[in-house]
Amino acid sequence: MSLFNTTYDVIVVGGGHAGSEAAAASANMGAHTLLITMNLQNIAQMSCNPAMGGIAKGQIVREIDALGGYSGIVTDKTAIQFKMLNKSKGPAMWSPRAQSDRMQFAECWRTMLEQTENLDFYQDSVNGLLFDGDKIIGVKTVLGLEIKAKTVIVTAGTFLNGLIHIGEKTFGGGRAGEGASTGITEDLVAKGFESGRMKTGTPPRVDGRSLDYSKMTEQPGDDNPEKFSYLPITKILTKQRSCYLTYTNPEVHNLLREGFDRSPMFNGRIKSTGPRYCPSVEDKINRFAEKERHQVFVEPEGWTTVEIYVNGFSTSLPEDIQDKAIRSIAGFENVKFLRYGYAIEYDYFPPTQLKHNLETKLIENLFFAGQINGTTGYEEAAAQGLMAGVNAALKTQEKEPFILKRSEAYIGVLIDDLITKGTEEPYRMFTSRAEYRTLLRQDNADLRLTEKSFKLGLASQERKDRVEEKRTKTEELIKFLNNLSVKKEEINPILESKNLSVVNQSMKLIKIASRPQLSFNDFTSIERLDTYIKENNIDKEVIEQVEIHLKYSGYIEKERNNADKLNRLENVPIPSTFNYSKVKSLSYEAREKLSKIQPTSISQASRISGVSPSDISVLLVYMGR
Repeated sequence: MSLFNTTYDVIVVGGGHAGSEAAAASANMGAHTLLITMNLQNIAQMSCNPAMGGIAKGQIVREIDALGGYSGIVTDKTAIQFKMLNKSKGPAMWSPRAQSDRMQFAECWRTMLEQTENLDFYQDSVNGLLFDGDKIIGVKTVLGLEIKAKTVIVTAGTFLNGLIHIGEKTFGGGRAGEGASTGITEDLVAKGFESGRMKTGTPPRVDGRSLDYSKMTEQPGDDNPEKFSYLPITKILTKQRSCYLTYTNPEVHNLLREGFDRSPMFNGRIKSTGPRYCPSVEDKINRFAEKERHQVFVEPEGWTTVEIYVNGFSTSLPEDIQDKAIRSIAGFENVKFLRYGYAIEYDYFPPTQLKHNLETKLIENLFFAGQINGTTGYEEAAAQGLMAGVNAALKTQEKEPFILKRSEAYIGVLIDDLITKGTEEPYRMFTSRAEYRTLLRQDNADLRLTEKSFKLGLASQERKDRVEEKRTKTEELIKFLNNLSVKKEEINPILESKNLSVVNQSMKLIKIASRPQLSFNDFTSIERLDTYIKENNIDKEVIEQVEIHLKYSGYIEKERNNADKLNRLENVPIPSTFNYSKVKSLSYEAREKLSKIQPTSISQASRISGVSPSDISVLLVYMGR
């Protein structure tokens, strides 16, 4: 089959985390897909830190897995350490995070993609887009090929007119050692798109053999590590590699300040906005001058490599300043650099120019995913890629788009935030951005999303069967606990061992189990419960679901009721042809913002900055409500 006479269903431009998930999703849905990337050796490369997950990001990876994506599986297969963060808080805050072997991660991704039916690969750089009026019909490459497609997903990462900064040195590039991509921005701007510039950065990589770990604090993985994927094909880690923690100090800060006049951040050469929640080390000591130290996490890049990622020391200062300053950190006195840190500027397109299915409003059949939408992070990119891949495939199949609500998934929150509010700095996900985070836990992503994925054709029958078994066993165990009455002789020894008030009569176990000081494991000495668990093959996941129900059912029910109320507003649509300028009772700001963003429902309109409750009341009257 020749590229010259083939019209693909979906072309994915870029092979990073967004592009890889997009290609897998569209191909698995039966769409004939082509993944074009500048270097096939760098598919799904971990350009920054060698880790997946974290606060809210771990929830996203679990959601990707529940939807049939690959990120969770690849992370499990290549993990060198696993941690469940925020375990001291409620389950809505629990967030899985794993360190991966960076080289194995990319290799595993490529292997899985190559085993995916309907997916072709081509190594080249896309430098233009082909249009027919307001529709996209394909792409142009540096080699001069014109490849036709029904839909195109652009996942260009930091490569669009990418510019790398190290001190006073500036050169074009998408990341260290790789060239920038040109032409796409110019084609889109000519079609009326608004573009902007953003910045991100990366720390130095150093030789682990040159570090003195005795001066640092060891950060081991969990004693009982878990995993991301709900499928049994991935295994729990039996051995792990530790990370280490050290700190900057006033001497380090003074040495860094010596280079501020040569810093592209402070001398005006970098004019774009960087990520608020992952600032460079020079930005930290400038913004938080009163702090005498900042954390530096020493993270291994794999099982066998000596390469170390210096998390917390992202910088674009000159090499000599980086070299001097880092040697004043405890354990880094004799450090050897493998490469210096740098900043990178790149083009992005404000995401208010997208629909909820990640298709652009201006050009039909053109989708954006990842950093082109102003986000930062592998997980955010992968989630958008999966959703763009699904929706591009659905578009070619002439089916309705697949859109997740804010009450259904962190992915729904992410996309709604982007297209409703836009972003002026690299957007990253936090649990605080989700108003229904008690519903959107990492432990129940499979229960929330697998059935939807199965209907799309992404989740397998095996995946669906496992979820149904988990749901059924959870409901039956809760029912058993509701009916199980325990004698005071059985329960009081347990209560006494915890210094809790005892009971003076028999009562239902579920009433006692809801006490916050007790865990489900405290009751396994009760013979009837222990027998039920063994006879019904109840696993850890089911017990976790039951325990969360026992402790938080009231909060969960309250949040579900609030979500139902919001969803009623989601069901009040606003026609795409609605003319806000004619509604004189709307405020001027509301008319301007509503006309620009074109919300599809009253609920989305209510989340737009500058649209007041009185403006919503006016719209409800116009919509006949």
